[in-house]
Amino acid sequence: MSKYADFEGLREQALALRREGLSRRQIRDRLHVDNNDTLNRLLQGEPPPAWTKRPNAKDDLRDRARELRLQGMTYDQIQLELGCSKSSISLWVRDLPKPDRRRTREEASAIARRGWERTLLTRDTERRRVKQQAAAEIGRMSDRELFLTGVGLYWAEGSKDKPYDRRERVIFVNSDPGMISVYLAWLRLLGVNPEHLRYCVTIHETANAADAVRFWANLVGVDADRFLKTALKRHNPKTIRKNTGENYYGCLTVRVLQGADLYRRIEGWWCGIVGAASESDQPNRT
Repeated sequence: MSKYADFEGLREQALALRREGLSRRQIRDRLHVDNNDTLNRLLQGEPPPAWTKRPNAKDDLRDRARELRLQGMTYDQIQLELGCSKSSISLWVRDLPKPDRRRTREEASAIARRGWERTLLTRDTERRRVKQQAAAEIGRMSDRELFLTGVGLYWAEGSKDKPYDRRERVIFVNSDPGMISVYLAWLRLLGVNPEHLRYCVTIHETANAADAVRFWANLVGVDADRFLKTALKRHNPKTIRKNTGENYYGCLTVRVLQGADLYRRIEGWWCGIVGAASESDQPNRT
């Protein structure tokens, strides 16, 4: 805590920034507070600004749904109007009288279909809003944050040594371009020589392997001729593949040559993270 010797002074600054409407992330970066426990103590008792809270429109939707039900609308019509699920509508209006049915089965099915389409559109809009808000909360990553992220990423998705199968090799395989980009940024942070990296695409034999190699080569920023021979997965005719289409590029394998020492450091870093997290979580267990 020597870094935070003037704790009360730091707390006054943190509270002032919070009252100006800054998020925890912004306050942390502004005051260079790296420890979450310390940040919690600095902001203890101070409510977050309104903009960081997710708005709750359920009450308004409920009131509007009840109004429409009293006007004689069915669940399908209310869903079409408001874009919420029929299960929610049922809970909100179940104490109200049911309207008389004045349409054919075909008309009712058409309304139900349009209502479901409206619900899906509403959910998709909300999904994008939440993702955009969450992405904005990340901000700029420090080298330490990228370092810790990369260790966790590798230990989740990379190859690991086993007592019964000693393979201290640094190999990372993934189909998500974002995961590959973060992993390569982490390797650059560690100072891994790009010349020590080897790439290989694994993809189903029915896909366009050449396009996949070009895609991954463009992503990692190397010539396609530097890739190793593509590994083709044989198709089982009894199974129906869902990972198809123009955006399917298989998986990319990234190998670090002569990586035994790096692998041992990664395993040590992960053990350090586990130990540190266990210590930080101890107060919650007592």
